[in-house]
Formats: sequence, C-alpha cells, structure tokens
Amino acid sequence: MTSKRPIVKAVVPVAGLGTRFLPATKATPKEMLPVVDKPAIQYVVEEAGAAGITDLLFVTGRNKDALENHFDRVPNLERTLLDKGALALHDELMRIAELAHIHYVRQGNPLGLGHAVSMARPHVGDSPFVVMLGDDLIDAKTPILPSMIEAFHNHGGSILCLMEVPDEDIHLYGCAAVEPTDNPSVVRVTGLIEKPNADEAPSNLAVIGRYLLQPQVFDILDAQEPGRGGEIQLTDALAKLAKDPSIAGGVHAVVFKGRRYDTGDKLSYLKSVVQIALDRDDVGPDLRSWLTKYLASGQ
Repeated sequence: MTSKRPIVKAVVPVAGLGTRFLPATKATPKEMLPVVDKPAIQYVVEEAGAAGITDLLFVTGRNKDALENHFDRVPNLERTLLDKGALALHDELMRIAELAHIHYVRQGNPLGLGHAVSMARPHVGDSPFVVMLGDDLIDAKTPILPSMIEAFHNHGGSILCLMEVPDEDIHLYGCAAVEPTDNPSVVRVTGLIEKPNADEAPSNLAVIGRYLLQPQVFDILDAQEPGRGGEIQLTDALAKLAKDPSIAGGVHAVVFKGRRYDTGDKLSYLKSVVQIALDRDDVGPDLRSWLTKYLASGQ
C-alpha cells in the first residue's frame, strides 16, 4: 500500500558514550566534535531540514547538555556580536537556533539502538518517522532523504538506506537480502542480518544510518529480546517487518550512490574532516595546495 503522508518527524539517537574518541569525549559529546567549523550533529539537523523535516527528537544520555546549548539561543553572545559588528556570525547563530523544533528525551539505560528508537514512541505517535544516526554524514550535494521519502510514497511500508561496501567490511553493518523492483535504485528487502561474517552475508549491501519507519516498529521493539551484543537491535525488528509485509507494508530500500562520511572511528573521522574541508570554497583551495606540497615532501 502506498502512502502520501508527509514526513515531518525525525528521531536522532545521541546517547552513546563516544568511548572510541576518549579522552576528547570525556567532557564533550562525540556529536559535538567539529567537522571543519560545525559540530557533526549540525550537519544531520541541516540535512533533515533540507528534506522538509521540521520536528526532531534527540534521544540523549548523560553529559549531553552541550547539544541542547548548541541549538538554543544565546542572548548575551548575540548582543556581543552585534555590538562588535560581527553581523555574519550573529546571523549564523540565529539560523542555527531556528533550524528545527528540537525536543529531548533521556535514555537512562543504554540498551541499544532499538531501545533508543523505542523511547520516541510517545513523541512520534502513529506517524511514520525518520531515524538519523549522527555517525553517518550525508553530503548535502547528494542527499538521500528525498529519495527515501519518494520511495515511501510509491511503495509504502518502511524504507531503508543501503550502500555497497567491500565484502571484508560487511561484518561492521547490518546487511540486507534484497529483490529488484522496476526502479533500479529501489529494492525490496526480504531479510536482514546484524553484522554477519562475510560468508554468512546475503549481499554486500549495508544498512547505513537513515531509516524511514512505520510506527508499528514500536510494538516489535517493545516485545523484542536482546540480540547481538546483548542489546535491543533495530535491525532485528526491521527483519520481522521485512519477513511479514502484512504487519506494516513490508520493507524497501534505496541504494545510495552518493557521498557518505563515516565519523564513527578516528581514521574515518579524520578523512571526513579533510573531504568536507576540500569541498569548501573558503578553505578548500588552500588546503588542497598545502596537502599536495606536504605529501610530495615525503615528511
């Protein structure tokens, strides 16, 4: 069954401890680590807004106050910038505070991504909604949410985002078994496995951090036993939706061919900063020139 319901709500799980980035994340949420001159989480919020999503729920944990502060007004700083004539900076701070209506709920017990998503039930209600993971940054030049929303309108059900990865990396992701549709960029998902070994993987299509879900997923999550790692896995719930389309219209996916930046580990984070900086008009040319000379020097 297709659907024309507008998608206006997103859930953004941000309760993780960021242990892979200690000691930088001892007092700073990992989502606030800068990617050039913006915290990583701001790219996610801007991506949502560009797709018409105006209502975001952050599922937070301890020591995440900096997230709320970043997207809030700062009257004293705003006045200081005005007094100094720093109008561009003032306007940027005002823009950040108006990116979306942002709400917060605490995940007191970190029981996994599926549990974090289940915390959103009172806020989401019976509406389809998007889940956006902050570790996956999608380049604004190659957005994925509009394609996912279009697939939702055409096919109904839930929509995932898949991306081809090398076989040796599939154990790092949820992996999808798929069937083709009449649209080469959209597939029907028939099964999902969380972080399979390469010889157990049904494909090289990895689930990356954008989901468009039907609210029936909450019933499955509430009844679900812990899975891999002793956590409530969102992938396990989606596997049940894919197996039985009568529950909520089945599961389809858009195969993403654009640019994604993985900020989930140190090396990938550093690559993300360099790649995004190189695309910037203000710092890209000078950085490219310096990198070229530095690498050629052999230092």
